[in-house]
Amino acid sequence: MTTTPSVGEMLAATVPMARTLNLTYLETTAERAVLQLPDQPEYHNHVGGPHAGAMFTLAESASGCIVLAAFGDQLSRAVPLAVSAEIAYKKLAMGVVTATAVLGRPAAEVVAELDAGERPEFPVTVEITREDGAVTGVMTVHWTLRPNS
Repeated sequence: MTTTPSVGEMLAATVPMARTLNLTYLETTAERAVLQLPDQPEYHNHVGGPHAGAMFTLAESASGCIVLAAFGDQLSRAVPLAVSAEIAYKKLAMGVVTATAVLGRPAAEVVAELDAGERPEFPVTVEITREDGAVTGVMTVHWTLRPNS
């Protein structure tokens, strides 16, 4: 019996950087991706919370998971690529942090553009929260599906 790898396993296998932070993949669907960064002293900043670079990688990885979940069936004809990313750090993050990613456009709309021979672009918004629920950061990653031809 062959089992299909989860989106989290796919990301970890294809993007070595994503493995470095020991991320936990709580939910990876086409509607939402939720990843968690454990509290690890080796990734702390000067005030004892997760380093900005670790939170960026967490959020970008969450965006990649939802892209893989939403468009994994398109990988034979297009490659997903991050075009740009912007992050705003809102509050001090301490301890375990969680990133929740959502697509900014309906997946069907993006696929319709791909079907029409275009190179669609779409945003993914990611909220980073502390264990108390406070939003510590917000990231927007703009993605494209680059046709293989």
